[in-house]
Amino acid sequence: MVKIMPQYFITYLGGNQPSSPEEGKQHFAKYQEWLSSLGDAAVSPANPLKNTNTVSADGTVTSGGKTSMSGFTIIEADSMEVALLIAKDCPFLDIGGSLEVSELMQMPG
Repeated sequence: MVKIMPQYFITYLGGNQPSSPEEGKQHFAKYQEWLSSLGDAAVSPANPLKNTNTVSADGTVTSGGKTSMSGFTIIEADSMEVALLIAKDCPFLDIGGSLEVSELMQMPG
């Protein structure tokens, strides 16, 4: 029987914009290097978000979000501890961002 590896959702929160195009290129290169180092563990590696809208319970829609979530990555890891070690190496932390790591639940069916 094949063991299904747990998946973890890494949420990117906040982060500072680069002060120059050169700084942005340097950071992006470090980020790409980190993603490459994950190999097959990166199930859905880079998913930036834009144009967020919020739908309230009463159906009203407002522009913007309630959180500072700017993107996400989905990885496979043996445990939460391993997923946290992977997240601690993410260069997003170098630009003042923070990361939330959540285990994805496998739903039946």
